Amino acid sequence: MNKIKEFWTQYEYKIVIAIGFLLVAGISFEFGYVQGKSLETSPLVIEKPIESPKTSPESPVGGIIESNSTPTQKAVPEANSQQPANMTNCLYVGSKSSDKYYPPTCSYAKRIKPENLACFKTEGEATAQGRTRSMGCKY
Repeated sequence: MNKIKEFWTQYEYKIVIAIGFLLVAGISFEFGYVQGKSLETSPLVIEKPIESPKTSPESPVGGIIESNSTPTQKAVPEANSQQPANMTNCLYVGSKSSDKYYPPTCSYAKRIKPENLACFKTEGEATAQGRTRSMGCKY
């Protein structure tokens, strides 16, 4: 019993603070839980369009040309009109200022400015120029 009294007198302040903290945390959790139960709403439903946007086979970066998903969507103008005709056969693209290459459908490839676009017909052609495959895109 003496050890318990000694322990209590030595750590009384810390024990009271810890118990008070646990009580406040428990009461706050229960209050939030009860409030959440009273505010139950229907679940959020995110609907995807039935058809995905169609891409142009002439566009090396897969520019969107039409979509039937929403009536407010407009066709994106061809940003690649400045490129030579040989860019239409690109299986991989890269930026002239980068050492990576991507498939034309990759979001990173779509960000490359038309004047910086480099076209590769094969993966070997891209690696022969010292480029590495981007790990951020699906192949």
